[in-house]
Amino acid sequence: MKDLLNVQDYLFSIADVGDWEGEEEHVAETLNELIHFAWQQIPDDLECEIIDNLINGIWEHLRGDLALLEAEFEELTDWVTHYIQSSLDEQMS
Repeated sequence: MKDLLNVQDYLFSIADVGDWEGEEEHVAETLNELIHFAWQQIPDDLECEIIDNLINGIWEHLRGDLALLEAEFEELTDWVTHYIQSSLDEQMS
């Protein structure tokens, strides 16, 4: 069902991320890279609603978290991998 959605619809602009004390561009870029990374991990046959919840959940979990500024990108991608896998496991049970 992923082919019915477009990753571009989930990406953030600088205005979308809120106030990060001058780091809004960095936060938006990092978040968008994480969304693209997550998109690649999501199974193609997953229901649209689940995909929507997964992608939106990334921002919900990271909103206001200084990890977006302080963590290495690899640490963030590891978190995204774990987040997606645990969310998919919850869906299966």
